Amino acid sequence: GLAAVVGFLIVFTVAGNVLVVVAVLTSRALRAPQNLFLVSLAAADILVATLVMPFSLANELMAYWRFGPVWCGVYLALDVLFCTASIAHLCAISLDRYWSVTRAVEYGLRRTARRVKAAILAVWLVSAAISCPPLVSLLRRPDGAAYPQCGLNDDTWYILSSCVGSFFAPCLVMALTFVLAVVMGVFVLCWFPFFFSYSLYGICRDACRLPGPLFKFFFWIGYVNSSLNPVIYTVFNRDFRRSFQNILLPRRRACRQ
Repeated sequence: GLAAVVGFLIVFTVAGNVLVVVAVLTSRALRAPQNLFLVSLAAADILVATLVMPFSLANELMAYWRFGPVWCGVYLALDVLFCTASIAHLCAISLDRYWSVTRAVEYGLRRTARRVKAAILAVWLVSAAISCPPLVSLLRRPDGAAYPQCGLNDDTWYILSSCVGSFFAPCLVMALTFVLAVVMGVFVLCWFPFFFSYSLYGICRDACRLPGPLFKFFFWIGYVNSSLNPVIYTVFNRDFRRSFQNILLPRRRACRQ
């Protein structure tokens, strides 16, 4: 059931994003500085699949948190960190593509590997700042609950600020630049249901609370986004497609040579 589906999602996410990293690092056609954004994005998605999804699955299957209060806080912080970093990378890539079109000559001269790395560092620092509050949201046992639960900070200020910082602000930037239509469309399709329903809950609480199974479905759909970027690159980017073929089918490459 759920374990098999999530297990496949984890393997598919890790394999696809490892391919992206290997492709950028080994293919001459993909060694442009801006593709370092894609390497960092792939790393964030790999970390989501390896350090977050397994514990989310265990928490879902057991219906309680059995890994202790310290790891509860760390797990929640990592969940917010990696998912926010994944989204923030898409925002940074959108800005990079937009400036490369609107300021082609000037921006092309300034876009060095060093500056791209500095931008990537900024993305991770902002994501880390947004992920800090969950560290104070440790293990709790709601009234009437037999087992401890591990959940995000329930304060309205945190719910709304995290939704704005992690989703709505990056989404606005991508909408204004509008240079990654397919990537942005998939991103919104995966993440909008969760962040919209989560922010509604922050505003009107129980009056806007969705049924538990539906909210959990929106929660897991967000994770799916981490697995889809390599698919998008394969379909819409010829250089990635060729590089993936060379990695997966080295004998064919040798025959051609």
